[in-house]
Amino acid sequence: MSKPRLTVAVLFGGASTEHDVSQLSATSVLQQLDPEKYEILPVGITRQGSWFLYSGEISLIADGRWAQSDALTPCLLSPDPAHHGLLVQTPEGWLPRRVDVVFPVLHGMNGEDGTVQGLLELACLPYVGCGVTGSANCMDKDIAKRLIAAAGIPVARGFTVYRGELPQPEELTARVEAQLGWPVFVKPVNLGSSVGVSRANNPAELQAALEEALRYDRKVLIEEAITGAEVECAVMGHHRSAVASDVLGEIVPTRDLYDYEGKYLDGSTALFLPARIPQEQTELLRRTAVAAYRAMDCMGLARVDFFALPDGSVRLNEINTLPGFTSISMFPKLFLASGYTYPRLLDHLIELALEPR
Repeated sequence: MSKPRLTVAVLFGGASTEHDVSQLSATSVLQQLDPEKYEILPVGITRQGSWFLYSGEISLIADGRWAQSDALTPCLLSPDPAHHGLLVQTPEGWLPRRVDVVFPVLHGMNGEDGTVQGLLELACLPYVGCGVTGSANCMDKDIAKRLIAAAGIPVARGFTVYRGELPQPEELTARVEAQLGWPVFVKPVNLGSSVGVSRANNPAELQAALEEALRYDRKVLIEEAITGAEVECAVMGHHRSAVASDVLGEIVPTRDLYDYEGKYLDGSTALFLPARIPQEQTELLRRTAVAAYRAMDCMGLARVDFFALPDGSVRLNEINTLPGFTSISMFPKLFLASGYTYPRLLDHLIELALEPR
């Protein structure tokens, strides 16, 4: 007798600046989940935060057409463990729809920052990916850098400024020149996919970059530029079982910044698998990725991004707890290059979600 199918709710979209990336990621996940193993419930979240059970064509998700379709049924994720899943609106009222595991294919705020994870914890629902603590800490680049540095892992030099407490331009310029030197990168602390990130080569560009970053966040990180290869490592597992991908990926932007357009839109970024770094540095980077993953209390999966310096050392850049799953995303590419198939990778992530944490 065949095993009963698990019911998997795949969350996508979200009230986030990374809504569009989530739609691309979810399309790949939904196309690769095995329908013989899983009853798949696509749950779309609009930019305004409304939740819908989506029963239409998967092909309509990538460009957002799902949100204008007739295949939408209002739903919500119930925090009541007795419901163990969704409440779905029907002519008879709101009825529970049991879910075995949730796959939150959500990036950025309101999805990758511990908020959805907290709701899932209240509901006592197993879910793919990091818990509340790891998600929240990794989302905040300022807090993440402090914790990672405290664990003895080298990071880029930088400092944080706050909206409402901004230093005068002359004071900020003097601090950059004294502590970091030019150029610098200016980043909103709580966003991903390089949204709002700029490179500044002089005081005028610094002010423009600061204004851009403050459009998205109240905290802005100003960080030194590091000369080195941009190398990414995928990690899966829980604290003791965490393993790094055998293969690492190297990103070579053709512009000064590996930005949103270069990642997802214009094909201007070259990817190398495996990364073009020495084997000894590869192993150092893999060990450091797992150490950082554990230090930040990550679970399930994460992508750990580094700079590999010419002298053989490494600097950790950031940890992404819900990395992209698009057709060109590095996390699935690295594990596919390490011997997984895409469906088997998704199976393993779901298996991890169902394990005790």
